[in-house]
Amino acid sequence: MAASIVEHGEDAFRKLFKFYKRRSPPPDFSDVLNFSKPFNDKASHSVLTNISVFACELNSTSVSEEDVSKAGLQPVKDWRAFGLHGYPGFIFISNPFLPGSQQYWVKQGLKIYPQKPNVCNLDMHMSPVETENIWEKSIDVIRRKGCGKREPKTLLEKLRWVTLGYHYDWNSKTYSPDHYTPFPKELHSLSHKVAAACGFPGFNAEAGILNYYRSDSSLGIHVDESELDHTRPLLSFSFGQTAVFLLGGTKREDRPTAMFMNSGDVMVMSGPSRLLYHAVPCIVPTPAGDVLPPCLSQRLETGDYDIIQSVSEEDWNVCSWYLQTSRVNVTVRQVLASGQTFPSSQVSHLSMDSCEKSEEGTQKNKKRKSESGYERDT
Repeated sequence: MAASIVEHGEDAFRKLFKFYKRRSPPPDFSDVLNFSKPFNDKASHSVLTNISVFACELNSTSVSEEDVSKAGLQPVKDWRAFGLHGYPGFIFISNPFLPGSQQYWVKQGLKIYPQKPNVCNLDMHMSPVETENIWEKSIDVIRRKGCGKREPKTLLEKLRWVTLGYHYDWNSKTYSPDHYTPFPKELHSLSHKVAAACGFPGFNAEAGILNYYRSDSSLGIHVDESELDHTRPLLSFSFGQTAVFLLGGTKREDRPTAMFMNSGDVMVMSGPSRLLYHAVPCIVPTPAGDVLPPCLSQRLETGDYDIIQSVSEEDWNVCSWYLQTSRVNVTVRQVLASGQTFPSSQVSHLSMDSCEKSEEGTQKNKKRKSESGYERDT
């Protein structure tokens, strides 16, 4: 069990990260919290850290049922939200989405958000013309792959990250008002509603990072500290295959707690948890016979959603093929406090969360990641 390998001492976080990241022998996941399963008084804790889980009360009157349904969310009163003793400000919401609505957000992440003028990792070593219309340049090849034909990797499969709103400058490693593209209105609306339910009315989504995880991907140990205002929460939306998420303390020596991030799950890091170390060491292998989580196979029912829309069967065939071995994570944050402006001097340093750390192992890919602003800490 993982509990036996981690003790207080030098970089306990790194030890557990390596444990879950290893391939052979595969790691034991018995100590990983699974919020999709019922908790009771006897089983509501992590053996590894002896962290107790408790039901978290949300503000169900902060946003109407009609408003959340338009974004594809269940009524707030029906959300299953949890907190962890020892991690004040951390909230885990187990799939608050209405059946079928996740498909819309997956399509946005794969088809819409990688489009220009948004920025992606491919822009670092390809011309703007080459990285235009990533979806359109990839779908024909993906369809042939779906028929069993061997084809080279598409641009969509080479995506590792996309940034929205305020973008990082990869040279100065700062946010800048000059490096900005309009933040997607529908994602802003979704984030605003989730933040309000968690006690943060008026949350202003200003920057987003999409990480694209393949089956061999991981996200290194880091702290999200680039934003100028740390009083506002960081929101994380997970779609696709399951991942292991490690949440630690303010020091690398603090033992982390491991939890599963399933498709549709939402994490909110606020208050003291806003600046805690965290990481994603691995994507969990799909159980034999399963292709996609059941929640992703559901189609959107007819309704007045306003924000979201049903996904065409043609688009979803591409999305579902991609998600068979992949995961898309969307983090949303508010960069500036209300009324705050950017100082003239350098103001924020690039956190490792700004790019998904693909662990492919070759010197060629290491060089490419270095050129793309990647930092390694595994």
